[in-house]
Amino acid sequence: MRLVVGFLVFFGFATSALAVCEGTDLVAELPADQRAAIDAAVSEIPYAQGLFWQAERGDTRIVMFGTYHIRHEMTAAQAAALTPHIAAADRAYFEMNRADKALAQSAFGSDPSLMFITQGPTLPDLLGDEDWQVFKTQMEARGFPVFMAAKMKPIWGSMMLGIGPCQARNGALNSEGIDITLARIAADNDVPDLSLEDWRTVMTLTDAYDMDEQIEMLRLSFPFADQADDLQYTLLQRYLSGEVALVWEFSRFLSVQDGGDAAAEEFDRFEELLLTRRNRAWVDLLLKETPGRTVFIAAGAAHFPGRNGVLYLLEQEGFEITALAFDP
Repeated sequence: MRLVVGFLVFFGFATSALAVCEGTDLVAELPADQRAAIDAAVSEIPYAQGLFWQAERGDTRIVMFGTYHIRHEMTAAQAAALTPHIAAADRAYFEMNRADKALAQSAFGSDPSLMFITQGPTLPDLLGDEDWQVFKTQMEARGFPVFMAAKMKPIWGSMMLGIGPCQARNGALNSEGIDITLARIAADNDVPDLSLEDWRTVMTLTDAYDMDEQIEMLRLSFPFADQADDLQYTLLQRYLSGEVALVWEFSRFLSVQDGGDAAAEEFDRFEELLLTRRNRAWVDLLLKETPGRTVFIAAGAAHFPGRNGVLYLLEQEGFEITALAFDP
């Protein structure tokens, strides 16, 4: 599980930064045998490549775009290219619409227990002095004051280490990503913006892990904290190339490589929580609410590939899936 949480910045948990940081493409640096193994796994995944899709069944048309939640240099161009598709839709769906995003932000402000330890030992005690010093130093490099780092829930701390120091300096916690930009475009075109799920869903996913599990996940993220900028650079470059399944399999490889005997099982558990259950719930909602409509969906790119991905699940329901050209 050492790398999975860091990849949440890409796959949908973290807020958005302007990704202007340079780095090394870690996929390109892989030894040939490791890259071949990852490529072989990707070759077995349905809808592994691409960001822009259409699903049609009868008079129902669903246009889907896989987002990268961190703002980057192509965000504005992507939004402009998607605007006609949003304007032509009867409704637009997002993981959280604007109203639910506001509710989530308000909840974080009014209920510290969502992100912070409010009772019992805090991280200096839970980690021990040596590991606490490592975490404190990394968090300070990302602009977090010590008092905040000390009380952060370990799993959220792992997520913050997934944001590189360069990205943190460039506003990783306060810039607007493409999801809200597209929701605003929908509003500007009188297209209702709706949520694919209750806003509390994402905020409570981490409750599946008890404190001991979270502490272990945090410790396992330390070796990669210094590479967070390179990891995010890798994710962005591969995302812009449409290599969505490759990113996920690279995450799996890194998580399992040195994660111990239970690492593969833990990765599968995390995938079930983060993607699979939510994908199935989204498709159930779409089957109920979209018949006879043209709708637009923007959601994290990782939700679309694979046999548990939204595209394959829709295909199993009789939809014809087509990759759409996308050249912002």
